[in-house]
Amino acid sequence: MLIVNGIVLPMEGPAIKGGYVQMRGGKIAAVGPMAEAPADGERWDAAGGYVVPGFVDAHCHLGVCGDSMGVEGDECNDMSDPVLPQLRAIDGVNPMDRYFAQAAAAGVTTVLTGPGSANPIAGQFVAMKTVGRCVDDMVLPGVACMKFSLGENPKMTYGEKRETPMTRMATAALIREALYQAKEYGEKKEKAEKDPDADAPDYDAKCEALLPVLRRDMPAHFHAHRADDILTAVRIAKEFHLDYVIVHGTDGHLIADILARERARVICGPLLTDRSKPELYHQSVENPAALRRAGVQVAICTDHPELPAEYLPLSAAIAVRAGMNRRDALAAITIDAARIVGVDGRVGSLRPGKDADVVVCSAHPLELESRVKAVFIDGKRLSV
Repeated sequence: MLIVNGIVLPMEGPAIKGGYVQMRGGKIAAVGPMAEAPADGERWDAAGGYVVPGFVDAHCHLGVCGDSMGVEGDECNDMSDPVLPQLRAIDGVNPMDRYFAQAAAAGVTTVLTGPGSANPIAGQFVAMKTVGRCVDDMVLPGVACMKFSLGENPKMTYGEKRETPMTRMATAALIREALYQAKEYGEKKEKAEKDPDADAPDYDAKCEALLPVLRRDMPAHFHAHRADDILTAVRIAKEFHLDYVIVHGTDGHLIADILARERARVICGPLLTDRSKPELYHQSVENPAALRRAGVQVAICTDHPELPAEYLPLSAAIAVRAGMNRRDALAAITIDAARIVGVDGRVGSLRPGKDADVVVCSAHPLELESRVKAVFIDGKRLSV
């Protein structure tokens, strides 16, 4: 399949006015100017529209917070225990949720989805495509993150029950305790593997789940809005040498220079929402632009269902109106988002060898009047 006569924005290379994208076997086979396009093969005419990579929502709860289902479809927060790293989003996602189809029709082809922020350690997110019926066929193998949460949500959840954590201090303490216990558990396991006379620890699901985080094989994603919570996340990550990402980072614009110094990565969003709680007091649509100007790597997310996933490109457009460079804003929902969540080997740009996730728009995808004309996921065209 050849997509021809488009303005191609590969995201890892310059724009190509009057270009083509060739897809073969579910992968990008070639990208270039029309003068170099293969003569044979099925063609789909972009008719001067923009051809871009599928959009990547770097943080949401798609398929975990069920659409129109109430408690029956709510898999977001298990509030039976504040520390639940052994929970896996793959066991809670409902791929039949109609919002997957709506996201895909809007060009959102990959999402990172998982549990909510009620618990200091909530469990493991999963990266997945937005088309399919079986979650096991939709996931990108080996790509996940561990969800940690700081700030109001954990303390409010457990404060109402008069249980720990009731303060920010207790939330941080529980995270540290769990990480230290996992570290000690891992050391005992390693010693027992090397020394047959050493006692191996009893199996511990929580510690097992945290070992990849301590080995930096699995990133730690910290839900944090307020500036002090963001810096607590940085502090804990440095203490345990974690590969970390700040999620939401609402007050990031107040400490952008510090985050740049720490080389923190931030997933901003949702941008289109109200200041529904005290820690959102400094919320601003200018946050992504301020962070990017300071040199911070930024992605933009919807936090679905806080904002439906289909409005991811609209969120990037709002960031542009608030001062973000248009190329940076598009990168924040394509290649930079993919890099931050560790899926850039598969998606995020139109580079040969990557998955053939391609969106064709009538105008630049961040222009309000732009409409999605076609979506291809793994080289297969969707009905949009």
